[in-house]
Amino acid sequence: MNSKLKDFVIFALISIFNYIPIKRNKIFLMSYYGSQFGCNPKYITEYILGHEDGEGFDVVWAFNNPETYSHLGVRTVRTMSLRYFYEMCTSKVIITNYRTTTHFKKRKNQYYIQTWHSSLRLKQIEKDAEAVLPNHYIEMAKKDSAKCDLLISGSRYSTEIFRRSFWYKGEIFEKGTPRNDLLFQRDERKRKEIMQRLRLHPNLKVVLYAPTFRKDNSLDVYDVDYKRLRNSLQEKFSGDWVVLVRLHPHLQNISRELTDGENVMNVTTYDDIQELLVCTDILISDYSSLIFDFAITGRPCFLYIPDVDSYIKQDRELYFDLEELPFITAYSNDDLEKRINSFQQIAYRNDLQKFLHKVGTFEAGNACDFLFKRIYEVCHEEKRGEAYEAV
Repeated sequence: MNSKLKDFVIFALISIFNYIPIKRNKIFLMSYYGSQFGCNPKYITEYILGHEDGEGFDVVWAFNNPETYSHLGVRTVRTMSLRYFYEMCTSKVIITNYRTTTHFKKRKNQYYIQTWHSSLRLKQIEKDAEAVLPNHYIEMAKKDSAKCDLLISGSRYSTEIFRRSFWYKGEIFEKGTPRNDLLFQRDERKRKEIMQRLRLHPNLKVVLYAPTFRKDNSLDVYDVDYKRLRNSLQEKFSGDWVVLVRLHPHLQNISRELTDGENVMNVTTYDDIQELLVCTDILISDYSSLIFDFAITGRPCFLYIPDVDSYIKQDRELYFDLEELPFITAYSNDDLEKRINSFQQIAYRNDLQKFLHKVGTFEAGNACDFLFKRIYEVCHEEKRGEAYEAV
């Protein structure tokens, strides 16, 4: 079936399903276009399932491979299937962490929550990065913003970015980021569970290397010397260290090429990076927004950025001068070793607190609670304008 005919069939189905009453207790969720059970949609789902007032909700998740997630305790559908469009068209609340496509035709009484996929950005996004984004994406993003009823913000600085660059004039929910609630819990049992899932001894110390992708898909920049890194960490912080490497999903098929070595584990396919952060003692990243999530833990974060000049010229400009950030920058393996050896915990934590105050963080470990209350209100509002099925 060619693409035009496929779109015709899909829009015909949507038109039919849009005559079916919306179920005001149904919540439809998706993360990264159905590729995983993770990010903000995961954490609000778990909160709903664990809350006494969440028992009446019908929670539906869309996955590319739903059979992989049959254990979740929620209904699942395959993306782009007949059932997928039925569930989406008849749900009261739709929650995503990425842009929706033109196949989502929001109905009058549906409520669309855009949680995005970061609490704060280092790389410029959306309108701020319009010059380097494809035209088809820009058009899709503008249409998505027009559908949106609520946009999640993790900080005052993020709100300013969204107001300027997101083609959105609606409500911004300044209550923090649901996925970051986990990082406030400091639950040792949770850490042990994750380490067990990774088949790692709980007494091991973990350094997570989690860089972002490059537009040219170059692999040369991912040249961290893992053996040297482990030796430096052991000398500075003591303990036995394991290196977890989580590359961007775009590099999943070639991730094994970059994870060779003793006590090095490839965790690129691990769905939930927040869980990896729970058991991470030290993070090494680059231009990824992950660094701002990890700041909540107060643990050391190093930016390994040997290509900083070319990255800014060829990929994305940055919202911050790197010198403004509290994280420790390194431009080579020699530099990384030197920075680790000279690391000062007290000074680092002071810099973190100053930075979080500067950006006006909203993160307090209770974002899921605030968002659940909003969802509950929306789903229990008076019926108006359209017939609803009773809960």
